[in-house]
Amino acid sequence: MPKQVRKVSKRPAKKIAKGAYLFDAPPSPWLVPFDGTFSIAKARSAPKKSERGKAARPANRAALREHVGALYDLQQKLYADDRYGLLLVFQAMDAAGKDGTIRAVMTGVNPAGCHVTSFKGPTYEELDHDFLWRVAQKVPSRGTIGIFNRSHYEEVLIVRVHPEYLRGQRLPRVGDQIWEERYESIRDWERHLARNGTVILKFFLNVSRDEQKKRLLSRIDDPTKNWKFEASDLDTRERWDDYMEAYESALNATSTPWAPWYCVPADDKDFMRQQIAAIIHQTMASLPIDFPSVSDEKRAELGMHRKRLLEL
Repeated sequence: MPKQVRKVSKRPAKKIAKGAYLFDAPPSPWLVPFDGTFSIAKARSAPKKSERGKAARPANRAALREHVGALYDLQQKLYADDRYGLLLVFQAMDAAGKDGTIRAVMTGVNPAGCHVTSFKGPTYEELDHDFLWRVAQKVPSRGTIGIFNRSHYEEVLIVRVHPEYLRGQRLPRVGDQIWEERYESIRDWERHLARNGTVILKFFLNVSRDEQKKRLLSRIDDPTKNWKFEASDLDTRERWDDYMEAYESALNATSTPWAPWYCVPADDKDFMRQQIAAIIHQTMASLPIDFPSVSDEKRAELGMHRKRLLEL
């Protein structure tokens, strides 16, 4: 029986005034378009042969080091300028490499100005609030970098695949439009953040089903990785097609000029990491951030303090 082809509904394109948002999404082959035409079946999970594997490893790692070095300098300016916060959202299937990517890309930044939040199942207190409540409390302050390892998108991914979880949220109503309503809430909330100084970049690490199987087997076969394996990963894997449909729908509905999604090939970790670092680097470099200048009066005052210090 031929497989049904699911139609992707296009979002109507809106004319965006130049400079209307904090930044322009860096151009990339992995940028999810803003018109709802993204197809996860057509998205690459592996780069070109020349860009992956042992032969490409030195170049990929050299590129990563270059971007990481630049991020260190840009973070200092972000903190000193104190007008923008940077929010990085990471979503992926199990074993796609979220933790390692966050560690590799952010290894050079000052930990005092960077905070990672890993969202697990909601607590009773969190279930008594709207689904954005718990993530809103973890949004980075101005001058800092915040990283969501999983995020508010779980509410339109795992909850969509397992709608029985909605019962625990005790919602006053659950209609047929709940997912579209949640997409709308997410877009509006992210736009609100953007208007108030939060630069948002979202990354879906696109690992293939075959590569995920290899990595999960490695967690079973390698004693040093046994601690990583969870039986629930297999339950999720059994619903692979359902999750892919949920991801495609979510990315199409919420990739926007103020909070773009990037669907980055994840079958080669070295390539993936340097690509993500490049997007973050380009975004931060585009911001009008710098060390604050001081007035002539302040400079004269500093001269007086310097003279006094030399005399002490």
